[in-house]
Order: sequence, then C-alpha cells, then structure tokens
Amino acid sequence: MNKPTLMLVDGMALLFRAFYATAVTGQFMINSKGIPTNGVQGFVKHMLTAISNFKPSHVAVCWDMGSKTFRTDLFPDYKANRGEAPVELIPQFDLVKDIVEAFDIPNIGLAGYEADDCIGTIAKRVGDDMLVSILTGDKDILQLIDDRISVILLQKGYGNYMVHNRETLYTEKGIWPEQMIDLKALMGDPSDNYPGVRGIGEKTAVKLLQQFSDVEGILDNLHLLTKSQRAKIEQDLEMLHLSRQLAEIKCDVEIDCDLSAAMYEINREKILNKFQEVEFRGLHKLISVQNQKELA
Repeated sequence: MNKPTLMLVDGMALLFRAFYATAVTGQFMINSKGIPTNGVQGFVKHMLTAISNFKPSHVAVCWDMGSKTFRTDLFPDYKANRGEAPVELIPQFDLVKDIVEAFDIPNIGLAGYEADDCIGTIAKRVGDDMLVSILTGDKDILQLIDDRISVILLQKGYGNYMVHNRETLYTEKGIWPEQMIDLKALMGDPSDNYPGVRGIGEKTAVKLLQQFSDVEGILDNLHLLTKSQRAKIEQDLEMLHLSRQLAEIKCDVEIDCDLSAAMYEINREKILNKFQEVEFRGLHKLISVQNQKELA
C-alpha cells in the first residue's frame, strides 16, 4: 500500500515566481476592485499542477511572516540586499492566503521565522508512516532531504520539476543533503546577503566537504589545507560560524500542522465561488473532480 504523502508548499517562493513571470510584461491582471491578481493566479496554477502531478494525500502552505526574523537579529544585513516588494504584489499577500483557505488547505507561518523553518519543523515531525514532498523554487530547502523527505524544485514554466532525493542530490552536487548547510557556511549566499568565507567558492567548498565531511572536520584539519585556503578560513572564522547559523533551517519551531485539517479534499463550489469573486479566468479547468467533498 502506498504511504500517504504530505506536500508542503513554500508559499512565497511560488507567489514571487508567478508574480515576476508576468510582471515583466506588465500583465498584473487587475480586477474590477483594483486588485492585481497575477501572482495569485500563477501561484494557484503552480500549486494545482503539482498536486495533479504528484497526487499528495495532504497539503499545507507555509509563509514568511515579515522580514524581521531571528536571522536578522543575528546579522542585521541578512537579506538587506532585497528591495521593498513591488506595489502590485503587496495586496496579493492577503489575497493568496484567502484563496488557499478556500481550498481548505492550512496556511502556516510564525513571526520571527521564515517559511523554511516552518517547513523543516513540520517535515521532520511527521511520523515514519508518511512521506513528505516540499514544493519550492528555493534550493536552500535541499538540506532537509532525508529518506522520507524529497524536494520538488520548480523549473521554468508550469509542470516542469527537478525532484531531488538523497541519491539524486549526491549525484548532482557530490555532497549529501546534511552537508548543504556547511556548503553555504563556506561559500556564503549572495541572494541572502551573507558572505561565508571570502575567496572560497562552490568548487573548493565541495572539495573540502568531500575530504573532511563538515565545517568541524575542516577546522580540525586546517594543517592539511593549502596555505591560501587556511589563511582565508582563519581570517573569516567568525563569519564562517555565523554563516552556518544563518544557513541552517530550524526544525524545532513552535508551530503545529493538524494533519486531519491538511487532508486534501476540496469543496469545488466554494472554490469556484471564490474564483468568481476575485475574477480569476480559466483556473476552474485545473480543479479536478476527484478529492471533492460534498457541501455541508
């Protein structure tokens, strides 16, 4: 018998991807109430296409809850390179959660933490009798992969995915999922705006991890490194440790995901009414007749 699968959706990753895909051509799809809906429509399309492809038994969506998190407390420049959200996207943050609610899918988020931390906590907490797949465009989440948890990375367009488990990640990167945190600690992350060890790129970082397993292993064997590698690491030792803290997804956040509420059963009429209210066009075709529950 197939194990049930919980699909955890990285809400912001899907919403931003969908928004920018149409924003470049100025297609904001503004409805008669003056609300742009392009990001939300694309989000729904991404989510429903993935549900139709992977057929999870349970679905929940995790969200960032503002830009202030424990990471910005640790390092005020964390993500400081990111500008304000475009004005056309701002009203879509609430709208997208309304739409998710219409699907009877839980919206989950906690102030002070990122969606990744909520995803990590839920994914690791679910019992062995359930598989977890994480739908995202964000490679940071690859560190969560284990024997039960896989990551579905969105590729260009709709319905194109790169699905990673432990073996495929190792084949592609040469390191295991649990080493991804150490990789980012060494090479930093320009998109999140922390430097890691200056002068150490991905190639060198992977090589060092293959040789010494993790950051601690590298530090225990500094005498075996080249003079230049050793100098770079010693010079940025504090930033190496801080970058590792910033890179690691917290898997012990105070949140809960009620699995009975996350069971994917939709009320088609409720959703279609919501689509009509916000003036979505064409999306009704994506709502399958399966997984329906009767109107109460």
